[in-house]
Amino acid sequence: MEKQNLRERVWTALETEGVNRFPYPPEGRITNFAGAKEAADGLADTDEWRAAETVKANPDAPQLPVRRRALRDGMTVYMAVPRLRDEKPFLKLDPAEIDDIDAATTISGSSTYGVPVGPDEVPHVDFIVAGSVAVTETGARIGKGEGYSDLEFAVLWELGAVDDETTVATTVHELQVVDDAEVTPDDHDVPLDLVVTPERTVRTETASHRPSGVDWDALGAEKLSEIPVLRRLNPN
Repeated sequence: MEKQNLRERVWTALETEGVNRFPYPPEGRITNFAGAKEAADGLADTDEWRAAETVKANPDAPQLPVRRRALRDGMTVYMAVPRLRDEKPFLKLDPAEIDDIDAATTISGSSTYGVPVGPDEVPHVDFIVAGSVAVTETGARIGKGEGYSDLEFAVLWELGAVDDETTVATTVHELQVVDDAEVTPDDHDVPLDLVVTPERTVRTETASHRPSGVDWDALGAEKLSEIPVLRRLNPN
């Protein structure tokens, strides 16, 4: 409930201050915000971004400029299918094979231009972009509450596609940056290395450890039964 109360507070602040953008309303989603393009430009100005060749990006609206920038910078982008529901739950966007980057990076366009691949077909991921509702300057992140971003990381860790060398970042509005004391990360939460707003770039110097694979005990029976890759990887 503490995390949900914080989500509600941030969603209300974004709406009250008039900085949320389409789609509406902000509640229940990774909220789009004014300045998302500037935040994407700030992210692309980091050394970690310039060194990356492969990016896994969330499909939400505020990170649309990030996905477009990645393809224009020649990176291969992987986007997860909602709720990892398919046998091949990632869509591969190869800039060499896409003639309309603007279309390919939308949620609907990615299903047309993206090539479905299984988790074991994803190469080493240099850079992860996660959507966030609230973050701290020390790298704690709160999503919209479904846990799929952290689960995608855990699955790719199990398969060796992400590791301690993978940079994890997010772009947010300043109103989404909250005090450290307001967030207590769970063991399966993936900490952020970079938090970028339209105004600044924060290197979190996080002291939190990354989860080393799937926390099987934390998964409910519904997710285990509905997600094909979990059924395949489940050691029990």
